[in-house]
Amino acid sequence: MSASSNLLRCFWRIFLGCCAIAASGCGGGSGGGTSAPAGVFVAPAPTTGSVILAPPLLRFTDTGLSVDDGVTRTGLWSVSSSDGLGWEFSLDSGKSWTRGEGNSFEVIGDGQKTIWVRARDDLGNTSEIVVARCTLDTMAPAAVATVSGGSAALRELSLQGLEPNALWEFSLDQGRSWQAGRATSLSVSGNALASLQLRQTDVAGNPSIPVSIDLQAQGTGWMEASGNPMMPTSLGAAKGSILIHGDVVAGDADYLSIEIPNGFRLSSASFVFYDSPDKIAFFAVQRKSVFDAGFDTGKMLAFGHFGPSDLNRNIVASVAPAQLAAGPLTFWIQQTGQLATRYALLLSIEPA
Repeated sequence: MSASSNLLRCFWRIFLGCCAIAASGCGGGSGGGTSAPAGVFVAPAPTTGSVILAPPLLRFTDTGLSVDDGVTRTGLWSVSSSDGLGWEFSLDSGKSWTRGEGNSFEVIGDGQKTIWVRARDDLGNTSEIVVARCTLDTMAPAAVATVSGGSAALRELSLQGLEPNALWEFSLDQGRSWQAGRATSLSVSGNALASLQLRQTDVAGNPSIPVSIDLQAQGTGWMEASGNPMMPTSLGAAKGSILIHGDVVAGDADYLSIEIPNGFRLSSASFVFYDSPDKIAFFAVQRKSVFDAGFDTGKMLAFGHFGPSDLNRNIVASVAPAQLAAGPLTFWIQQTGQLATRYALLLSIEPA
């Protein structure tokens, strides 16, 4: 079998959170393979030398958005060989070899990389070659730009300049924590948060410089929700990521309604921000354009208390998908105590 045919048999394994790469017939002789249990691969013996050496294990940290896409922002590779054997690596497909020291080496320079590693002893015996391919990307993407639109009740921030397959995120606490966004826009309504930050993270895991967005600018989206359950603030038809934020206290509840468009459904609703000395507030959701359920929980899709320990919990996870499809939904958020509570509720409205 030719070296090029052998090279095609290389494959990736995920091991202990890193990418561990082993090779079968990669680069060396034509010896037959050895059978092994599923998930374990034993390379064939080399054709030169009188001693069969076990190939080393080569790992790199896949920092990308996918743990097995071979894209990373760090060029540090770890090498481990059995029985204390030495090892060497080549970055030019075996034309030249560099003797390894310790248990790691660093690859520099962005771009696609092909890395060969083999074990060796002091007598010149070598193992089969372990071949790995990856893409090194250490450059941060450009900062995101936004185009503001929407209505007086709901401000839509359309994100511009996103790299292919990049993840975009927003922060409500000056970058201490980040929430993943959906689609390519974030719509915002409320009167509790003066600003938020936006960034994108590329496929290698490099974050862009955060951009701060003034939520009080231009007047759109900055508003206090209605305290009347029969006349909730209407946000109209909405889809994508919707961030509702407000400030509630005893006697000043928030009622907001949205319209799920045809072909879409509410996939999740999670509180992502909570600021109050009082660690317990209350929410409820009704399948109507008004909230006339009163205290009858049988008429509510979802209800309950929430606080700091409930952040990022999907409060509609137990609701049948059909009840979250096209049509109106009204949210009731309240604090029964005398200590004001600031909150932010993230809705994800996606194609059904």
